[in-house]
Amino acid sequence: MDDMDAPSGPRAKRELPFPYDLDLSGVLRNLNRRTRWGRDRLANDRVTAALLAAGMRLLERHLGPGVRQRVNSERLLLGSLSQRRVAEEFARNPAPFTRYGNGVSMLRDRWSPHSDFVTDLITFAVWRENYRPEFREQRAANVRRLVHGTDFVRAVHDIAYQHTAEGLGLPSVRLGLALMTAAEGDEEVTRIISTVYEDYLGSWKKLYATVLRERHLQLRRGLTLDDLANALSAATDGMTLRAIGDPAAGVVDHAHRSSLMGTVALAVIHAFLEPDDDASGLTLEQAVAARFDRRP
Repeated sequence: MDDMDAPSGPRAKRELPFPYDLDLSGVLRNLNRRTRWGRDRLANDRVTAALLAAGMRLLERHLGPGVRQRVNSERLLLGSLSQRRVAEEFARNPAPFTRYGNGVSMLRDRWSPHSDFVTDLITFAVWRENYRPEFREQRAANVRRLVHGTDFVRAVHDIAYQHTAEGLGLPSVRLGLALMTAAEGDEEVTRIISTVYEDYLGSWKKLYATVLRERHLQLRRGLTLDDLANALSAATDGMTLRAIGDPAAGVVDHAHRSSLMGTVALAVIHAFLEPDDDASGLTLEQAVAARFDRRP
C-alpha cells in the first residue's frame, strides 16, 4: 500500500494537531468515494489531513492576519487555492503532516473536480472546532461571569473585546466574512454559511436564555431571542470587518483591551431587555417614541 492510500490509524490520527486529530467524516462531504465507509475512511486519512493543512496555510497567507500583498485579481477570495499551489504547499508541510508524494494526484484522487476540495476546505476552515482548542472552556467561563458575576458591564466589555479581537486573528473568521459577500448565487457556499451561523447562533442563544432566566430579565414585547442573537452577531461581524479594513478607526483598542463592540452590546441589551418585575410592556418602537416624540 503506497503513501497515497495508506490509512491513518488511531495512533497516527492522535499525533496530528488539533483539530486535524478529530473525526472529520461529518465535515468533508465531497470526497471521491462511492460508499459511506470509503468516504469516512478517507476523511480521516493522513494524506487528506496533510492536504487540508496545506490549504489552510494558503488561506492564512492569502487572507491574513498580517497580509502585506496588494489586492489584485489573483488574490481575490480563493485565487490562491489552485491544485498546483496546494500541491506545492503540501510538499512544504511541517511534521507531523506528511509531505511526500504527488500532491496533484493525491488531490485528484480525493476530490474530483477540484472545486469539491475548495468546498470541503471552506467547510473545514469555518468549522467551529477550527476556532480554538479552549473554546468550550472559555464559553463556560463567560457564562459564569454573565450569569453570576457581580460586574455585568465589565463582563460584557471584556467578552466583547475578546471575541472581536480573536476574530481579527483567525483566518476562518476572515474567510467566513469574505464568503458572505460572494455567497449569493452559489448554493453550496450559502449552505455552508447558513449551517455555520445556525450552529454559532444556537450556542449564543443558549447563553442569552440562561442570562435572562438567572438575571430575571425578559425581552421587550415584539422581540425574540433570535432578534437579540442576530443583532449582536451582525454588530460583531460589522466591527470585525471595520477593524480589518480600517485599523485606524479604533473600533478595537488592543492597548486597553476594549472595543466599541462592548458599548454596542450594552446598548442592544439595554434596549432589548427589561426586568421581569418592572416591564413596561412597550415595544422598542413605543419606548423610543415615548422618549423622543414631541408633545403638543
